[in-house]
Amino acid sequence: MAEIKLIALDMDGTLLNTDQEVSARTEEAITKALAKDIHVVLSTGRGFRACYPYAEQLKLTSYLITTNGGEIWTVGKELLDQHLHDTATIEKLYNLGLEVGVNMWMISTEGVFRNEAPEDFYDYKWLKFGCESTDQDKLDIMIKEISHYEGLELTNSLPTNVEVNPPGVSKAMALHFVCDKIGITMDNVMACGDSLNDIKMIQEAGIGVAMGNAQEAIKKVADFVTDSNNDDGVAKAIGKFVL
Repeated sequence: MAEIKLIALDMDGTLLNTDQEVSARTEEAITKALAKDIHVVLSTGRGFRACYPYAEQLKLTSYLITTNGGEIWTVGKELLDQHLHDTATIEKLYNLGLEVGVNMWMISTEGVFRNEAPEDFYDYKWLKFGCESTDQDKLDIMIKEISHYEGLELTNSLPTNVEVNPPGVSKAMALHFVCDKIGITMDNVMACGDSLNDIKMIQEAGIGVAMGNAQEAIKKVADFVTDSNNDDGVAKAIGKFVL
């Protein structure tokens, strides 16, 4: 097994507990990993603004992968890579969501729109579309209709949602970019996650870790299943494979 030189962490359902906090034990494990000059990279479906405060809290020194790989940043707030949706696609997805009756969010480079549209979609640059519903039939309709759009990356961050990224965009793709920057390979990566937007990075990492609360599909492809996000699962994985 190659030496782990980078830890890639999904946030919601992984790094964060249900109170949206990093537990003291997990923060301590990350601090110890950083002290060993190991890169700790947040790899999240969130936009930059929604994840940066956690990077500050954890005193991270490396990179941030946001909107499922749609943007890659340094912790010094330098944008290194960006992949945008075609604006017409976002407008169509929003109208589809209205028709089906799902809750929606759209991440632009300027911020997040929730269940509302801008006056003019073309005034913004778009990174991600998401929708959610506890009605599986509605989600199934969204997935079926979106599948007709060629090349879009369909995934989720919870069983009750659907996330749509531009063609080719994934957390795994972004991690390859970061590894090239650092001068390591995916064999040197431990990736932790719980949902379908984590599946590629978990499959391609040297050590792929599924959370105890992960969707079953994630557990099946992971090398190891740790405890849940409410039971210090990330800290335990870092302890086992890194410290």
